[in-house]
Amino acid sequence: MAEHLAIQAFIEIRYLASRARRLPEELPSDDALDRIRLLADLGHNLPVGTRPRARRPARGTHDGRRERAMRERPMSWLWNTAGPEKRAWIVSHVENAGLRWTPPPPLPTPRTGVPALSARRRLGLLAGWPVKTPAGRRPLPREARVLKALDNDAVFALHEEAGRLRLGLGGSSPWLQAHLAPDGPHYLLPDPADYYWPDPEAGRRWWQCRVLLTMFDGEQVSSMLAVLPETFIALPSTVPRFRQRHLAHIARATERDTGLWGRDHKTHCGPEHCGYVPAEEETAST
Repeated sequence: MAEHLAIQAFIEIRYLASRARRLPEELPSDDALDRIRLLADLGHNLPVGTRPRARRPARGTHDGRRERAMRERPMSWLWNTAGPEKRAWIVSHVENAGLRWTPPPPLPTPRTGVPALSARRRLGLLAGWPVKTPAGRRPLPREARVLKALDNDAVFALHEEAGRLRLGLGGSSPWLQAHLAPDGPHYLLPDPADYYWPDPEAGRRWWQCRVLLTMFDGEQVSSMLAVLPETFIALPSTVPRFRQRHLAHIARATERDTGLWGRDHKTHCGPEHCGYVPAEEETAST
């Protein structure tokens, strides 16, 4: 079904672009661009083509409730993040094609607070580093099997470097600077998804890292950040080894990320509560 929807989105985008050029009085370019942007965003998030497909996780990878729900119903994330206009478009094209489809249920609400480690994860503390190499991939070097503690300055510097080098994950964020706990602690470990696994031949030599951040209200949330290998290796390692493994499991089991935390905080965000003056165009990083 996702393939059918993607094809229909491309057809409509082509039609809109052609009509806006031929009949600008009937379809103003701004209206056409708004509609094309909506369809392109919808098509980008359909689980088709080269996007990561739902599959059983490799041994040792994080497999939370949301991941399991999205694996069972690959359209779950798109449906649950789509607004009324996108949902109406999906339903209309499903019905027009005569397909039988029931919209997926709401995704599990991410739990707040420090996650309790399951028995399997507690056993995993004795089984070595939790980040395992996917089948057919080259393992990360030994220097990547480390968790490092960061202060706020280090967090900001890593985000600034990722943005300056256009690595794709991270960037300078006044919002993040204003909402981190002044004294941390924050933690960083390389934890690439299968589809972000380092591949120099494909031009991807950076490491996708998981970050466990402490926000100003004391809650710990997760985030993802692209970090160059040499930058990560140069960071000091001060956390005892067993503590590293424990924190790595905590980071991978943490269900709330900065985007969800920022969404819930948005109604209270302001000088009187957190000291930050939001810019209209700025949102929490994800």
